[in-house]
Amino acid sequence: METRPYPDFELEERTYSGETRPVFRRGEGPAVIVMHEVPGLYPAVADFGRLVAEAGFTVYMPSLLGAPGRPFGPGYVLSSITRACIAREFTVFATRERSPITDWLRELARDAHGECGGPGVGAVGMCLTGGFALAMMVDDRMLAPVLSQPSLPFGILPRQRRDLGVDDETLARIRERTAAGACVMGLRFTHDRMVPPERFHRLREELGDAFLAVEIDSAPGNPHGIPGRAHSVLTRDLVESPEHPTYAARERMMAFLKERLRPV
Repeated sequence: METRPYPDFELEERTYSGETRPVFRRGEGPAVIVMHEVPGLYPAVADFGRLVAEAGFTVYMPSLLGAPGRPFGPGYVLSSITRACIAREFTVFATRERSPITDWLRELARDAHGECGGPGVGAVGMCLTGGFALAMMVDDRMLAPVLSQPSLPFGILPRQRRDLGVDDETLARIRERTAAGACVMGLRFTHDRMVPPERFHRLREELGDAFLAVEIDSAPGNPHGIPGRAHSVLTRDLVESPEHPTYAARERMMAFLKERLRPV
């Protein structure tokens, strides 16, 4: 008999927009949607979800690509990227468009808010899903969007490097919300080729002080020895030491969730 992954999470099947996906749920408190990076819902992402749950939130982790529980590996990464490139749910190369899967995620956030209560919902996206939290801001319930290494669209051409993975109507709504007090947090390594600096420059241009950027030095010779290939701020490239900038970045992110979703 096959053991299901992550037995310490409740496993639910959620159907929205005609698509059924597994969702792993854990914790109590306001809802936070944790969206995994490539290649899928592998163990380090589940560990991050546990950490968020222990901080006083109800974590919802949908499986959007790959096989939940499967370990990280180069072949697995390649197969997942290939799947994302041909799937209609992900807008991998197009500019000024949003990925259709964000509609599914918005419905999940709506139900999660209804189930958990609180002032609103948070969302943490990583890598391919990094920009999805931004697109989810069209709803007033999205109060704490975190964009960790947002990689879509792939920055091959100059216009792609500046693109935010949302259409013009969605961007106008996001600007409207930030003008009214909403905030967006973004995390990246400075020399991560998958997250070009132009993307964070554009977020600053569009959102001003409402964009809270955390950029970790990964230049050659940086004082912490962070490699230039570092990409996964909250999982694989995080160092569990209070003196390390990745640890500090995660603490800032957790404080952001608490400030927006559990205000004193």
